[in-house]
Amino acid sequence: MRSSWRRKKDIEDKRREWFFNNGSTFLQKLIADSNGISNPIRFFSSDQILKATESFDLKFNLSRHRLFTWYKGVIEGRPYAIKKFTESEFTKDEVREVYNDIVLSTRVSNQSSFLKLLGCSLEFPLPVIVFEFPEKGVLNERGGFGCEDGPLLPWNVRLKIAKEVAIAVTYLHTAFSRIIIHRDIKPTNVFLDKNWTAKLTDFTFSVSLPEGKSWIEDEVMGTFGYMDPVYYFTGLVTEYTDVFSFGIFMLVLLLGRPAVFAGTSGVHCNILDYVKDMQERGESVEFGDDLNDMRPSQMKMFLELALRCCEKRNEDRPKMILVAKEIKLIEGLLDF
Repeated sequence: MRSSWRRKKDIEDKRREWFFNNGSTFLQKLIADSNGISNPIRFFSSDQILKATESFDLKFNLSRHRLFTWYKGVIEGRPYAIKKFTESEFTKDEVREVYNDIVLSTRVSNQSSFLKLLGCSLEFPLPVIVFEFPEKGVLNERGGFGCEDGPLLPWNVRLKIAKEVAIAVTYLHTAFSRIIIHRDIKPTNVFLDKNWTAKLTDFTFSVSLPEGKSWIEDEVMGTFGYMDPVYYFTGLVTEYTDVFSFGIFMLVLLLGRPAVFAGTSGVHCNILDYVKDMQERGESVEFGDDLNDMRPSQMKMFLELALRCCEKRNEDRPKMILVAKEIKLIEGLLDF
């Protein structure tokens, strides 16, 4: 009996320690990033989170990444998307990336193009974050829905998703005095609500540029296949870092292939090189689609825009605000 009481007390002491450490770090990051002005969020207890996910049982898994896992959890009758970071993947110096995700998610939570952050729990070794529940789930690596080899979404839905994510990235680049660079734009960071509206998320790798500056030098972060080569070789983060990643995202949506895939010879190939190689050989790029859902003019313009986003030099790439406008024009094009 005494042993059981001691274990319970040790757990409570550990939770208080985590809450104090996480809370102080979170507050410091929040003040530094937003001058103390931020949207209010709710704090959940560890008991609420553990009960909602049955102690993070994988049967509630929505999406799994190297750095974190998404779970569905119901608290007080309401479904939530719960994000738990993988503790073993973060060194002491890298923990700031977790708080970065919370703070920047809070800043954009009133904008409809992002998955809305509702709260967090600080009673774990790393904060657990709680978001609105996206009824349709998350895109897969092919830019589709459900299992990896499942059917692609209709072209008009994929085009709409591209437009909405472009609007989200444009917001990050233009809405604040310090430009926010996402640094990890890819399908598996895009959720869909009940109306198939795209919601961009995950600010783990994001960075805010100094006010009045258009670049910053930083360590290379991101996902292989989506990473801007200029950034990779120079360490310079600019808004065009996101433009390149978004161009790859467009190609994935259009072709229905992952950013990196096994070619016919079994050798891994990235989607940009694949498209350029097809064009150089004078072959038509095969769009991933049902023949009955083809919109040739729209798809051709979409492909051309994606390739402009992926130009080798930053100065040859369009800004995201222009990309968003062009996708909207493509969406309005009549194509029979």
